[in-house]
Amino acid sequence: MGNIGTVGNIGSVGNITPVRTTIWETFYNENILGYINTLKDNPFELITLIIDIAIVIFLFYYFFKIVKGSRAWQLVKGIALLLVATWVSGLCNLRILNTILTAIMNIGLIAIIVIFQPELRRALEQLGTNKFTKFFGIDKDIATKTKEDIYKIVIAAQELSKSKTGALIVIERDINIQDIIATGVPMNAEVSPQLLVNIFVPNTPLHDGAVIITNNKISAAACVLPLADDTNIAKGLGTRHRAAIGISKESDSIAVVVSEETGKVSVAKDGTLIVDVREDVLKKILINNIVTKRFASDKKDAKAKISFLKQKLKKESEKNIEKEDTKKV
Repeated sequence: MGNIGTVGNIGSVGNITPVRTTIWETFYNENILGYINTLKDNPFELITLIIDIAIVIFLFYYFFKIVKGSRAWQLVKGIALLLVATWVSGLCNLRILNTILTAIMNIGLIAIIVIFQPELRRALEQLGTNKFTKFFGIDKDIATKTKEDIYKIVIAAQELSKSKTGALIVIERDINIQDIIATGVPMNAEVSPQLLVNIFVPNTPLHDGAVIITNNKISAAACVLPLADDTNIAKGLGTRHRAAIGISKESDSIAVVVSEETGKVSVAKDGTLIVDVREDVLKKILINNIVTKRFASDKKDAKAKISFLKQKLKKESEKNIEKEDTKKV
């Protein structure tokens, strides 16, 4: 009988109303803890977890890249604040506020579709009409983009030559010239003939100095370059030409110079100045030294690595076969 009474007491204790668990606690217990237990049973799922996280991070990055700078950016901040407020209210057990915020979050999907309709439409249009790589922001491969930038530089040089506007454009290659870039005005702009021509308009703040192009961007303007002091340089060459030779000697950069007196276009490479080059010659020099040599060597290196790996795998497989034969004997 005493044992039955004890059970009755336990039953009376069981009648106490349990403490309400928040939606975040339920999510944590059912999803996060459950997934951790699954990983303990099957460690190989850790690889899929890493891939999963990487994809989610990339999608968030791409989403914010589309939204940032648009009218929807302020709305994103508001949604983030709402999420934080919902989490804090659940954590502090503010039941009424948490219930209201949770109800708002339940209809949030429809609200997001309405709010971000222009951005979603643009993303879906890109996915449906363009290549998969363009959807993820990789519009063109680097070699093609670099070649197009060279065409833009050549067009700008010809326009500056016609108007006899002095100009100095430096294209960075493998050797970093960040110390030179730091002397100018940061720009981080897309390469365009119009912008390059406009920078060198006389009596404007940025016309005096060099423009540095690196990683397919106009990094800075009005940069100060080291001057070549060789005695064998022609006395008729001005400061721009000496600066072009100087930067080409101190780095592997290529400099395009437009003379203010004659309008002639010159190219400085490896400490040598090629004077008065035609449009087609300028294009060939730049493409050959910036695109062809660079990317051809990259392809050779890649092929060499693949060949080395193939030979290594072949040798390992031969060794394994020999070991198996030895065991059989």
